Amino acid sequence: MNDALESSPTLVLASGSPRRRELLAVLIERFEVRPADIDESVRDGESPSHYVQRMAREKAAALDLAAWTIGADTSVVLDGSILGKPSDAEDAVRMLRALAGRTHHVHSAVALRAPDGRIDVRESVTAVEFAALDEGWMARYVASGDPLDKAGAYGIQGAPAAWIRTIDGSHSGVVGLPLFETAELLRAAGFDPA
Repeated sequence: MNDALESSPTLVLASGSPRRRELLAVLIERFEVRPADIDESVRDGESPSHYVQRMAREKAAALDLAAWTIGADTSVVLDGSILGKPSDAEDAVRMLRALAGRTHHVHSAVALRAPDGRIDVRESVTAVEFAALDEGWMARYVASGDPLDKAGAYGIQGAPAAWIRTIDGSHSGVVGLPLFETAELLRAAGFDPA
């Protein structure tokens, strides 16, 4: 076994998201996955930036492990309002109609908790512009079930990419884990990300 890998500190991803797991694997070969279970309610008057950073911190801290722990959160924001995961198909269509032909912002935060409890957080904000969306396409996309577990009712890594006119910022942040910011945190902690 590689001595460097054996001596490397334990890293835990506090998320059950397959997309976050795939993205983190781009940076680092070995880590554990242990989803954190926290209340993800938005507080009254809470800004999107504060919300995603708080969620990332709380996820990283929730497991209270003697290991390096990554928490992350991503929110789709339109006109200052956070669009969470749709409650049902009708809600997904409502969100997609609201996003159609407009620019929205995706806030993605990542937190790294040290074994001693210290937490460092980074955030990326990406502007995403959708073209006008076809009603038939929206109905088929929602019927696929794909948007029901995604903030803002879409995943940029799937079919909606064909409707995105421009993206200004972090593509990986929109997917769910901003790789540049994550790599910064890992390097500062002594990890050697790819």
